[in-house]
Amino acid sequence: MTTNFFNPVTTQTWTNGRHQVRCVKVIQETQDVRTFCFMAEQPVLFFFKPGQFVTLELEIDNQPIMRSYTISSSPSIPYSFSITVKKIPDGKVSNWLHANIKVGDELVVHGPVGNFNSIDYPAEKVLFLSGGVGITPLMSMTRWLFDTNAAVDVEFIHSSRAPRDVIYHRELVHMFSRIPEFKLHIICESKEDIGEAWAGYRGYLTKPLFELMVPDFMEREIFCCGPTPYMEAIKRILRSNNFDMNHYHEESFGATPSDVREDVRELAEQAEVDAENVDTSELHSIEFASSGKSVRIQPGETVHAAAAKLGLHIPKACGMGICGTCRVELKSGEVEMEHNGGITDEDVEEGYILSCCSRPKGNLVVDF
Repeated sequence: MTTNFFNPVTTQTWTNGRHQVRCVKVIQETQDVRTFCFMAEQPVLFFFKPGQFVTLELEIDNQPIMRSYTISSSPSIPYSFSITVKKIPDGKVSNWLHANIKVGDELVVHGPVGNFNSIDYPAEKVLFLSGGVGITPLMSMTRWLFDTNAAVDVEFIHSSRAPRDVIYHRELVHMFSRIPEFKLHIICESKEDIGEAWAGYRGYLTKPLFELMVPDFMEREIFCCGPTPYMEAIKRILRSNNFDMNHYHEESFGATPSDVREDVRELAEQAEVDAENVDTSELHSIEFASSGKSVRIQPGETVHAAAAKLGLHIPKACGMGICGTCRVELKSGEVEMEHNGGITDEDVEEGYILSCCSRPKGNLVVDF
């Protein structure tokens, strides 16, 4: 008779939603960059697409704050995930994370979400381009390809301020030294620091240097992440060579561009004018089932705006359908949702919407 000496383990699989996790490790990557590693109390398989991100739900100075960070680890190590955060001067959240988050601390995350990932755009030849801490999603992709022995030809170009600021430097060199199809190029803006030699590229990523490093870039699927000026420079190089931009993908978390802010301001002013002439028969009724409250809103207003009129706080981070934080379940009715990758097709099929970018087509009942 065979005796079972192993206790069964019930393991959940990570899905987009709200989850409590615990910090299990803090790694000092460079002088101003740290990696925070998280696990769940009960075993959870943190499956995600390399390149996707999570949104942290924090409380800083007694104020709720949401902030999105790319997952820097690979789903090939499934029982934990990591984010890598650079401490930005005057950056409220990054400074708080560096000063406060330590091993054993618990916090809430939302996700994973994001269209910027290597699974949805498979290719035999890829080019990863990163600037500074923008390396994080590309590191997740590289780790995944390395760990799964993927038959992919990888060219990786990373731009950094100085040699001491190259994030994951030793790990990158290790991975790229073991697979002939992986080629690494690092460019440092400034000269070497005192006591630290640098024999690699110096300066900025110019068009001639770009073409020298990766002569066959026109044949590759390109993934890019970094500061906005960096990504704009990359796109100018590609367009000047008539690169098919359908094979270019980028990720950026930053302030809303001024032209977008201006568009929003104009829309708000126009809404005030329209409100004076609105036909009350055109108003949509929005009922929030769990709260027992309802409100009537004008056509074109979002579900999130409807909740705010009732004093209901649906958590929100980006406001543009990117982070997935404001996901709610739609019980009845139809909406027009213009998101930017913050929700999966599976979630939509199950009846979920992002309240920040969903506009009712008629009366709605929302579970909130």
